[in-house]
Amino acid sequence: MLKNILKRLLSTVIVLIGVSIMAFALVRLGGGDPARLMLSETATEEEVEVQREKMGLDKPYVEQYITYMKGILQGDLGYSYNYKMPVSTLIMNRLPYTAKLAGCAMLLSILISIPLGVIAGVKKGTGVDIFATFWALLGQSLSPVWLGLLLILLFGVTLRWLPTQGAEGIETIIMPAICLAFQFSSLATRMTRSGMVDVLQEDYITATRARGVSKLEINTKYAFKNALLPVVTVVGSQVGSMLAGSMVIESLFGWPGLGQLTITAINARDFQLVQSSLLFSAFIFVLCNLIVDILYTFIDKRVKFS
Repeated sequence: MLKNILKRLLSTVIVLIGVSIMAFALVRLGGGDPARLMLSETATEEEVEVQREKMGLDKPYVEQYITYMKGILQGDLGYSYNYKMPVSTLIMNRLPYTAKLAGCAMLLSILISIPLGVIAGVKKGTGVDIFATFWALLGQSLSPVWLGLLLILLFGVTLRWLPTQGAEGIETIIMPAICLAFQFSSLATRMTRSGMVDVLQEDYITATRARGVSKLEINTKYAFKNALLPVVTVVGSQVGSMLAGSMVIESLFGWPGLGQLTITAINARDFQLVQSSLLFSAFIFVLCNLIVDILYTFIDKRVKFS
């Protein structure tokens, strides 16, 4: 198993190198001159050239990329001239906010989706099942951005129950967490419900019933465990996505996480910050997927990690 994990780690490194190349190229293809944006509108061409030289933008692209990657290998994610501080410090300062938001959203979605999906799968064709199917369809169809605007209009503007911006106090996390959790909870509900329906039709479940095992034990001990595999996959991928930062949601609610930091960096043409933010987000995503693959082997001993 250790050998296979090392292989996956090697493939992860290759993926991250590819992400770094794409991020490096895309931020430069987007246009704009970071050196000119750092200076006043009355700055001369000579002053702009001096600033570009200071930022290392006067060198060929290949040399810029090699210099950037050398810094990455030494633990240096670069320097943000827009914020006037190291990129690693910026990311570490914003990461707890994104982790807090993602954790609340994930907890909320799991508390809703897992019980609802299990009950819907066990009671197939009943009102609970119909509601779960409707919930799954609604969540997959409804845009989180539209839902966020609706929540702001209703609870922030009309009723004035919740603040619409910032990250001070528990009440500020309610609406962004709901927006992040809504779509995922509907997907997890559908996956849990489908898994339970399929497992309960297996022959070994029928044989277990014939031995006189109670329905509660069948549903919890036998069916739910085997129906959990696809749900774990979804949870793992969504955790990676949430931790990588939901740019639109964080910007919509003024949440000072990685997503909002990345959008600010893009608007300011802060090349170093954009590159490192995307690379860090990709690292979190592939790491979560690796952890999910390892968890598979503990949930189901028949699954081999490869």
